[in-house]
Amino acid sequence: MTPGRTALAALSAAGAVAVGAAAWGTGIERFLFTVRRHELAILPAGSPSLTVLHLSDAHMAPWQHRKQDWIARIAEQAQPDLVVNTGDNLGHAAGLAGIRAAFAPLQGVPGLFVHGSNDVYGPSARNPLRYFQGPSTRPHTIERLDTASMDTYFTDELGWTNVNNTAAVVTADGRRIEAFGVSDAHRDWDDLPALPAAIDAARRRHPFRTSHRPDLVVGVTHAPYRRVLDRFVELGAEAIFAGHTHGGQVRIPFSPSALVANCDIPLDQARGLSTWSAAGRRVPLNVSAGLGHSIYAPVRFGCRPEASVLTLRARV
Repeated sequence: MTPGRTALAALSAAGAVAVGAAAWGTGIERFLFTVRRHELAILPAGSPSLTVLHLSDAHMAPWQHRKQDWIARIAEQAQPDLVVNTGDNLGHAAGLAGIRAAFAPLQGVPGLFVHGSNDVYGPSARNPLRYFQGPSTRPHTIERLDTASMDTYFTDELGWTNVNNTAAVVTADGRRIEAFGVSDAHRDWDDLPALPAAIDAARRRHPFRTSHRPDLVVGVTHAPYRRVLDRFVELGAEAIFAGHTHGGQVRIPFSPSALVANCDIPLDQARGLSTWSAAGRRVPLNVSAGLGHSIYAPVRFGCRPEASVLTLRARV
């Protein structure tokens, strides 16, 4: 074969691979929802186990019935004692209808939630390749979403607790859990200085009668920026939950690291369970790759949409 024909064959093969990858990512993998399961020994000695369902980045549009049905099924199957929702639930102005269908089985299950920017503003059309050029910037024109209705659904109908830039004490399966969180750090909506006073106020409202400590302390954030994770560890978090990264959304298959994280977290911690070290402590960090994507970037490659189920056990 002549050099020219060899080059043409190679170019044709590369083009076929690219077309195949695009077809897989847009037409197949983004619908291959999966459950990522973990076990953590972080509860007080002698405690029974606690099941936590971590949901993030649904980016829900009303027509996404496959996603809604899958979330509803895993919500029923997991039988969680606690739900942690790390934001970006809405992906369309009418997305709350889909969220209601997906989350309906979780009514009455204690939960914690914070906002991502797509709980406040709708998605905007943009060049998806810009995602790989570093953390995304704010679009010039944005649609305001009905955040208040979403929050009311979460708090009044599901019974979840809003921990955006505040703290709370909740009870899950008889365990007292101290939680604090921040709003979307990617938009600089986090108010870390407000947390110490909020934690003190939550403890005064819900004093611990039989112990000086809760059974578990958790930190909740949408975007896992280093400044947030460091401060959560300093404030005593024993587990941290985050989303935002989409796990990179497009990854080299079987690679341990994402190509991008859309924040400053190390790329090998942009998905799944890892450990965050700060202030002389090591704390479990679960970053969900999330359940969805922007309606303007409908692709997943090497990074299936996911929910996390964490079984928390007693320390040995």
